[in-house]
Amino acid sequence: MSRLRDSVPPDEVGTTTVATGADAVATPPAAPPRRRRFRTHLLVFIAPAAAIYTVFMVYPLLDSLRLSMFAPSDGGQVFVGFDNFVHLLTDDLLASAFWNAVWNNLVFFAVHFFVQNPIGLLLAALLAGPALKGRATYQALLFIPTTLSVVIVGFIWQLIISPIWGFVDTPLLGQSSTALVTLALMSVWQYIGIPMILFYAVLISIPDELTEAARVDGAGGWSTFWRVKFPLLLPTVGVVSVVTYVANMNAFDLIYTVKGALAGPDFASDIMGTFFFRTFFGFQLQEGSSTMGATVATMMFLLILAGVLLYFYGWQRRVESYQL
Repeated sequence: MSRLRDSVPPDEVGTTTVATGADAVATPPAAPPRRRRFRTHLLVFIAPAAAIYTVFMVYPLLDSLRLSMFAPSDGGQVFVGFDNFVHLLTDDLLASAFWNAVWNNLVFFAVHFFVQNPIGLLLAALLAGPALKGRATYQALLFIPTTLSVVIVGFIWQLIISPIWGFVDTPLLGQSSTALVTLALMSVWQYIGIPMILFYAVLISIPDELTEAARVDGAGGWSTFWRVKFPLLLPTVGVVSVVTYVANMNAFDLIYTVKGALAGPDFASDIMGTFFFRTFFGFQLQEGSSTMGATVATMMFLLILAGVLLYFYGWQRRVESYQL
């Protein structure tokens, strides 16, 4: 090898010599990788969406965080740091109302998580069945409630479960023990089409070869679903779960439509959204405060952020995704 290297002419220094037996082939050195230039024309498409998102989402969020650290004083505002948060969590009236709203929000989310998402998965599995006829009709019927106005949904369900006009003898919305769960089930009925469509989109993208191979190995329909299809659904299960969490921690419209800002009876259906509304704008004898309302909004943001971070670091990094 050393003799072969000494025999290379000076003008070919820097080339790579590959020898096989008595033969040698000189190849030029590999060119350094070219640095990809940033496509500046993409900014033309990104800038409008980024500007709208910044104006209507980022700026209000940052301004709420700033406002939560101020308090009214002599017609103006004075910086108080985290005093508003301490007052929110230690004051007898505010703290009890705040923790009641947080607990109700978690219950509201739990009903959606354990009722809406499993039923949505079941409906998606049924719709993805190869022997089902009229699939498009069923999809439309199940998804139509999602497109309805919350006011219409609340009004219809109040008539359906009314002891006077409806089919239920018990005032479900008038009892503290059943009001919140009843409202959550009304919301489940309206939005069950969203997880159904997400799960359905993944199920129909699973290659038929996988299910056919499972059937050849003797697996039944139930075993094929849990051992072949469900592992492929796990990333979507995580996405649906975190979307459900964010949506329900931001819930407001249905409860406000049906029960008003007081979220009765006796604040049994009060959630973070209605508690924020009363704190910021005031209601009846309660005086509103923009700074304390911003503090409640900041706590809502922190609770939502905690759930999203738990999803990213506790779920997404542990679930393996497959290319279908």
